[in-house]
Amino acid sequence: MTREEIANLGYEELETRKAEIAVETDTATAEMIETLSAELDMIEERKLALDKEVEERKKAAQAVVAGAGKTIESRKESTMTFEEFRNSKAYVDAFANYIKTGKDEECRSLIKEYRAQGNTPDSTFLTENTEIVGEGHVPVPTFVESRVRTAWERDEIFNRVTKTFVKGNLKVAVETEADPAVIHYEGIEAPNMEKVTLTVINLVPHTIKKWVAFSTEVLAMGSEDFLMYVYDEITYRIIQKAAQVALDAILNNTNNLNGGSVSGEVTPATIIQAIANLNPEARDLVLIANAQTIANIRIAALNAHYAYDPFQGLTPIVAPAGVLLNQAIVGDLSGVQANLPEGANVRFVLDEYSLAEKDLIKLVGRLYAAIDVVGLNMFVIIDGIAGE
Repeated sequence: MTREEIANLGYEELETRKAEIAVETDTATAEMIETLSAELDMIEERKLALDKEVEERKKAAQAVVAGAGKTIESRKESTMTFEEFRNSKAYVDAFANYIKTGKDEECRSLIKEYRAQGNTPDSTFLTENTEIVGEGHVPVPTFVESRVRTAWERDEIFNRVTKTFVKGNLKVAVETEADPAVIHYEGIEAPNMEKVTLTVINLVPHTIKKWVAFSTEVLAMGSEDFLMYVYDEITYRIIQKAAQVALDAILNNTNNLNGGSVSGEVTPATIIQAIANLNPEARDLVLIANAQTIANIRIAALNAHYAYDPFQGLTPIVAPAGVLLNQAIVGDLSGVQANLPEGANVRFVLDEYSLAEKDLIKLVGRLYAAIDVVGLNMFVIIDGIAGE
């Protein structure tokens, strides 16, 4: 492209052209590489010019606020809410560029302009000086946040797990043994101090990752379509893995908090036995098993003409494929805690180079999470599959 053509491009178009040049260099001659290199220099110059324009507009706005210039008419404050701003085309485009490039300067600049117009962004995301709260991550567009929240809520396992958002490691004390309360009658010696045994669960976060490779055509999609594509695909897989980690924590019982196990096929009888071993505080009870196990229970109930619920009031939940092939879980999923230090949104890193020889771009999604059982006797394992 000529210098004149590049001078008319915006941020997104510049990044698209850079991606095209990266592909073209694979088969370029030495002479072509020199030309492409010069074009890359012009692209960087254009980006610097755009940055300078944004900075000049910012300084001009600050000067007016400070009293410079002549007031023609009083400025009306914007009526756009922060949620509406996050869903505006300008911000969606800027956020899509952030995902594609890893650079969030455009998002930050728009947020500062929004505040300069007299608006007050949600303090969940911004401090008083417009710095981004929480590991420097800019807030996602509203429609993306809604899709992620819906994805979490639709997962029947992780939707029921207790969630916290504490930075770093989190220690949770679980009372495993305690003396009962006593009556202190007037005039007699005070009772002995209660004896309490605590088990401390250290929730240490790890990264759940999922990456996909796609063509440059996907990178060139419209901003909203691109964000829906990457968030739907990667977030879905990461949520599945998070649910599986929760089930693994229950099955492994490394902290010895489960209420034991019941041997035998999964039937109404073994379900009743499992319920009897649960902590009385377990309320929202579920039965988690593979699809065939749940189907077998329903079939057995039909064949025996059961006049009652074969699940004993428990909500049946189908486990992820390949999990609980020979077991079932009865319990209250609030007994599992997931601490998400960076929040529930998936973070992304784009890699244009490691698969460049295949004309593919790698996008890595990650969720920082610590997931473990923190409830005493909230779960009982049933061994065996109904119908076998």
